[in-house]
This record gives sequence, structure tokens and C-alpha cells, in this order.
Amino acid sequence: MKRAVKVVLPILIVTAALAAFLGLKTSRPAQAPAQVSERVWRVETLRVEPGVLAPTLTLYGRLESPNLHRAAAPAAARVKRVLVREGDLVASGQLLLELDTRDFAPAVVQAQAEIDEYEAQLQSEQIRQAADLEAQQQEQRLLQLSRQSLERAHRLQKQQLGSDSELDLARQELARQTLSLTARERDISDHPARVQVLEAKVQRARARLQTAQLNLERSRVEAPHAGRIASVEVAVGNQVAPNQQLLTLYDPAALELRARIPTPYLGELVRSGAEDFALRGFIGQDAGRIELRLSRLAGEADPSGTDALFTLQRHSDWLRAGQVLSFNLQRQPQRDAFAVPHEVLYGGNRVYKLVEGRLQGVQVEPLGNYVRDDGEEWLLLRSDGLRAGEVLVATHLPNAVDGLRVAPVASP
Repeated sequence: MKRAVKVVLPILIVTAALAAFLGLKTSRPAQAPAQVSERVWRVETLRVEPGVLAPTLTLYGRLESPNLHRAAAPAAARVKRVLVREGDLVASGQLLLELDTRDFAPAVVQAQAEIDEYEAQLQSEQIRQAADLEAQQQEQRLLQLSRQSLERAHRLQKQQLGSDSELDLARQELARQTLSLTARERDISDHPARVQVLEAKVQRARARLQTAQLNLERSRVEAPHAGRIASVEVAVGNQVAPNQQLLTLYDPAALELRARIPTPYLGELVRSGAEDFALRGFIGQDAGRIELRLSRLAGEADPSGTDALFTLQRHSDWLRAGQVLSFNLQRQPQRDAFAVPHEVLYGGNRVYKLVEGRLQGVQVEPLGNYVRDDGEEWLLLRSDGLRAGEVLVATHLPNAVDGLRVAPVASP
């Protein structure tokens, strides 16, 4: 009996526990099934406003001036005075630098002395020519007398009244007079050549005098035009060599900006010129913005492009020759174009617009960069799939696909 109780009792306990567990499980309250909600991405938006907008091209240029004056030393001299410094504004005709005139005065005196010497020689040549002409007449008469003496000697010898020695003396006298007259006539014929030589020497001396006087005049370096001193290469007391650069001066009003136009844009630039469209660029922003106008293209090019020269429509005191500046060149305006920030574009030719709370991809045509009035650089696009007033997603989403659920941060 006791043994049967020991076997049945554990079985009854396990059965009762199992029945209690099943009862509790079946009597628990039912739970509602979990619902999966779609995630909504918060994005910024902007409205599409197509219009006629000009794309821009960012370029880098160097300011230079065609009116760049480089003053050089006309001859070896010592610097006496330097009256300007780099960056000074000077007026036309203002004295900038002076060399010691004592280094130039002796050359002027020497050249003048040479002129006086050659002119005296020329005057002496004229006197000599007059004397030769007078002597020529006398020698012609003497030659005639010598011929008559020779004829008498011949007659006397034939009559056996004269000797052979007298005949020889007459012949010698005739020969001497002939040689003397020939030499005189040669000197007279050579007179124009001697005069020409002396006149050439006078001209050379006068040219040296003019050079010496010009060097003396250039010892005072004056501003040929109003401008700004770009550099001063010497100081007081320096010994300078001929043609050594002393200072440079440029005209700020004539500053031009030289920039390289890349080869892919040259065709558009040429077409703009043919259509009389003025290509403009801008340096700076707001009140300090300076407009540039395309003036001309450089005469040479290379495979990377061609230099273009732009004139400044307004001048500013902070601009300097040699300064490198970045500027935005406005290209030809494009119709039905709209500007957007860079983060709007996906893959170079795709944007997403917001349609009933979901993304919808649209193919676009990039037209270039666009610089707003505040200086911020955006993109200029055009698309047949966008209309005025439609809303673009301006937040760049790494998982953007068609149909993605989004909500604007603020009402568009």
C-alpha cells in the first residue's frame, strides 16, 4: 500500500502542475499584433523658379598695366637723390629720382669741343681750297712759260746756238711744272671728299653731343604720367651701370586683368563676341564689387587655352599690378534655367522633387555654376520635367530613391 502511494503521488503532482500551467496559459489576455510604421525623412525644400539666368565661370587672373614705365640709367653714374618709395602715387612730370650731373657734364663738354675742332678744320679746308685755286692759275702760267723755254731751247740747238744741257734743263723745268700742276689739280678735285669727311665728323660729334645732352637730361627721372610706384631698385649713393633699372611706375587707371580661358569655353566666347554679347565678370561682393569687361584676346594660345584681357569698369585703391585675383565670369544667359544648391544634385544629372510626400526623380541638364548676389555659389540647371512652383528636395539623402517617404522641415 505504502509502495503504491509512493509511485502514484508524484505522478498526480506532476499532472496537477501541468494542468495548472495549461489553464493559466489559456486564460491569459490576448495581445494585439505589432504594426510596422514607415519611416519619414525630414528634409529641406525649395521651389523651382525657372527664368533667364547666366551661368558663371570662376577664373583666376593677374593684374597688369600696359602703361608700365621702367626707368633706367642712361650711363654710369651715382644716385644723388631718391624722392619716392614703393606704393607712392605720383603726378605727371613729378621728379622721382636724380643722378649726379657731374657724371654727365664732361661728356657734353667733350662732344662740344669735338664739334668746334671739326668745324675749324672745315673752315681751314675752305681756305686751302681757295688758295689752291689761285695757285693753280699761277702754275698754269708757269707751265706755259716752261713750254716756251723748251721751244726756244729746241730752236737754239737747231741753229747750233744752244747747248744740250740748256735743252735738258728746259725739259726738267717743264716736267716739274707739269707735276706741280697735276698735284694741285688733284688736291682741288679731292676737296669735296675732304669736305664730306669733315662734315661727317661734325655730324658724329653733334650726335655725341645730343646723346650727352640727352643723358644729362635723363639724369632727372620724371614721371611720364600719373601713376603708382611699383618698385625702387636703388638708394642714394649707389653706383649704377648703363641701362640698369632704377624704378618702375604704372598707371592704376590702365590696369587690366589677364586670365586664361580654358579651351572648352573658347567657342562660346567667340560666339558671344559675334553676337555682340558683352562678357562680364565681377571681383568682390556687395558695395566693393568691381565689374570687368572682356577687352580682347591675346595674340598667342597654347593647348590649355587662350589669355583674355579684361578692363576694370571701376578702380579701387586696394588693386595693385601683379595681384592675382579670382573672379566670376558671366556667360551667355540661359532660358528656363533655375539655380539650386549643390546638395540638390545626384549623380551629376538627377534631382528629386517632392510629390505627395514622396521622392520622384527628375533628369536635369547642368548648365554650369551660378553665383548669387550674396556670393554663394550654386548650380544652374534646366529640365523639361520640372515646372514653376514645384518643390525640390534640398537635403542630400544618401539613400534617396523614388518613392522614399519624406516630410519638409518647413512648409514650402
